[in-house]
Amino acid sequence: MNQFSTFYKKPLAMALLAAGATLFTGCDEEEKQTVSSRNWQLVWSDEFEGTAGTLPDASKWGYDLGNNGGWGNAELQSYTNDPENVSLDGNGNLVITAKKAGSSYRSARVKTQGKFSQAYGRFEARLKTPYGPGIWPAFWMLGDNIGEVGWPNCGEIDIMELKGQLPYVINGTVHGPGYSAGNAISSAYALQNDRFDLDYHIFAVEWSEDHIDFFCDGYLYKRITKSDVPGEWVYDQPFFMILNVAVGGNYVGFPTDQTPFPQKMTIDYVRVYQ
Repeated sequence: MNQFSTFYKKPLAMALLAAGATLFTGCDEEEKQTVSSRNWQLVWSDEFEGTAGTLPDASKWGYDLGNNGGWGNAELQSYTNDPENVSLDGNGNLVITAKKAGSSYRSARVKTQGKFSQAYGRFEARLKTPYGPGIWPAFWMLGDNIGEVGWPNCGEIDIMELKGQLPYVINGTVHGPGYSAGNAISSAYALQNDRFDLDYHIFAVEWSEDHIDFFCDGYLYKRITKSDVPGEWVYDQPFFMILNVAVGGNYVGFPTDQTPFPQKMTIDYVRVYQ
């Protein structure tokens, strides 16, 4: 998702240990993977507790609104802050709902811009994706300085994005000056005999001064380092987080008669650690 195109409940600290077995593109299947443990301290979170039908905490989340010319990706949806498109479900989740009305689509894009940002650390969300041709859910980040330098000079970290017609594959990606859009650095991770829309999964990055690690359910499937980047390494400043469900666009293609609506992304929590 680009700008012109964003453990179960409630531990306060965690250590990431060994992780489980799935297939990721371009590598052999492994039965086990050992990742060095680290003690992370929780510094920001939203557990989405609240009354069903209410908007998320306004001290933590703002909105992008409208269609903005397709967000540079030929996207079809108009983003709203209507509870029909973004609201708590009363069961500790935030639900972003993409709906179709005639030939138009409405969805939501929430962001922490101007409310919370951080450089480095672990950023994670536990969520269940939507599915279907032309459906494009994402959990991602943009550099705080986007208003001054624009995209892609601000940098973008896509923690998770998914093409709804491939509900068993996610991608982790970075965009920056000289390596954006179709030239972005990206890696796919695929489930075996499962789909990301059927249950909750934990998507995370662990970001430090010289590399970004991408995880799914604790499994490290991609490390991007300074030496991997053909342009400037711009991941040395605070980034803010975005959650959204797009409909259509150059990355995912467009809805078909087989695309069911409404489509929901259900987010159990978002947490940030140092």
